[in-house]
Amino acid sequence: MSDKKKAVIRDAQETLRIESAAIQDLIPHVDEDFYNCVQHVLKAGGRIIITGIGKSALIGQKIAATLNSTGTPSFFMHAADAIHGDLGMIQKEDTVMCISKSGNTPEIKALLPFIRNFGNHIIGLAGNKQSELAQFADFLLYCGVKEEADPNNLAPTASSTAQLAMGDALAVALMKYRGFSPEDFAAFHPGGSLGKQLYLKAGDLAAGNLAPSVSLDTDIHQIILEISSNRLGATAVVDEAMQLLGIITDGDLRRMLEKERDYQDFKARDVYSSNPLSMPHDELAVKALTIMRSHSISQLPILDKEGLYSGMIHLHDLIREGLI
Repeated sequence: MSDKKKAVIRDAQETLRIESAAIQDLIPHVDEDFYNCVQHVLKAGGRIIITGIGKSALIGQKIAATLNSTGTPSFFMHAADAIHGDLGMIQKEDTVMCISKSGNTPEIKALLPFIRNFGNHIIGLAGNKQSELAQFADFLLYCGVKEEADPNNLAPTASSTAQLAMGDALAVALMKYRGFSPEDFAAFHPGGSLGKQLYLKAGDLAAGNLAPSVSLDTDIHQIILEISSNRLGATAVVDEAMQLLGIITDGDLRRMLEKERDYQDFKARDVYSSNPLSMPHDELAVKALTIMRSHSISQLPILDKEGLYSGMIHLHDLIREGLI
């Protein structure tokens, strides 16, 4: 390995070491003020209005997004815009979170008296306990760091990481106190793959496919047609009541051709795999992925509420829905 390559890897690893140490150093500072902050937000019933400037503004936007997606209404208000009219967005039940590494950012300092006069409580996310923000804040979430990760100790790196981590800690604490469930999360994320993992059912996927099936006495020619026409690479084997008896995959047919020369008179009962894995229609589709991966299969029969065969899902269905 060249000296240049070694230096690049070493510098990147040192950045991660400094930033991870900065987060570790925050743990003792999650204290009674943090607890009181959580209790206040829950009792106040309003939103958390987050404000900042520069890199702190970008961190604030992410914290607001995390709070919103975990059940705490929030929005970001840029500190430079706040004193030019955006302060009007703050309602009396709202709590304002001001983010500033130094705690003495001019724009934040200008806002503090106005917020106080409105009667809103202030959460300070700052790295200086002696700063003006720390003195104004009703609750101080301390985010001080020993050093930044950049060689000049100037660019917000470790400090912005610490702010982000403390914001996540607040969001998760509020989420747990609210009893925010996976179903709640899914309701807030209906269009994304995360939400689909929490609400998309196996039956929803099966409903988009045909339901290939044959009986035990179906001949080999009809079995091949059934598998080919339904494009799922398999067919279920069922009885007259649609009780699932087994499955025949295209792999089963290939293995039959390798072993047998005289297969023209074969029936489904000669080829099928009995007692196949299956899944109730109301189980989460993401569970099907776990089953398929653990058993190295690509298809899974789906059963209705009476336990009868109702359809089949393929690994490609899960890929299409972004669950993989």
